[in-house]
Amino acid sequence: MEHNGILEKDIDKAAELILSAKYVVALTGAGMSVESGIRPFRGPDGLWTERGEPPMDGFRRFMSDPKSGWEKLLTGELYPTELVEAFFNAKPNPGHHALAELESLGILKYLITQNVDNLHRDAGNKNVAEIHGNIRKLRCIDCNTRFPIEEISLAELPPRCPKCKGMVKTDGVMFGEPIPQDVLRICQQETDKCDCMLTAGTTALIYPAAGFPQEVSHKGGMLIEVDPYVTALTPMCTVSLRGKGGDVLPVLVEHIKVRMNK
Repeated sequence: MEHNGILEKDIDKAAELILSAKYVVALTGAGMSVESGIRPFRGPDGLWTERGEPPMDGFRRFMSDPKSGWEKLLTGELYPTELVEAFFNAKPNPGHHALAELESLGILKYLITQNVDNLHRDAGNKNVAEIHGNIRKLRCIDCNTRFPIEEISLAELPPRCPKCKGMVKTDGVMFGEPIPQDVLRICQQETDKCDCMLTAGTTALIYPAAGFPQEVSHKGGMLIEVDPYVTALTPMCTVSLRGKGGDVLPVLVEHIKVRMNK
């Protein structure tokens, strides 16, 4: 029997592995966002493929003139309007809701995402590490405190942190900007504890995220992949489920629940 082209025995095997694990962590990438209507950045349909890649030294440019950087952000010069609107209008898809349910069941301990769209939180996930930041938040570059956009006055540019008076920028990690150490620390702590990593919608090519499932595999942990295509992780995976997260993850969670109730 198949679900959307995936053999039931593979889904059941993945469910069995997840339930046998002591500490399950998920890693998600752009494929999850695409299913909610957000265009990918790279690839044949990518926004950057169409418009050209943004400057690789975006953070340096911003820091050299933060006031101008903020003005460009607010006037729509920094990012395409269609991209910003897509981020703010997107809704969680069934894959997001399935991962949130997996956390509510006490099975998924933490979720690491490369996406900035906040959709995992919208779906109900609480334990989320956003490697590349969150488009709906601002961050102090001095103390790393994050704030909802509406909590920070933009009367003065660049805005200042209410806690330490440091400079505030968008939470999204720019090209050339170091990934905040607090997030990296959480990702590493969770990877160290993880004995089963569930990946969804990621090509596993962009570091540091690509390194986390590799670490789990190298220490003998299990990898379960959900993706329509073969990825760099596929040779390391215990089980690969070929399909979109929105199609596969809800079925996987249902199989897990059936096994839990036996």
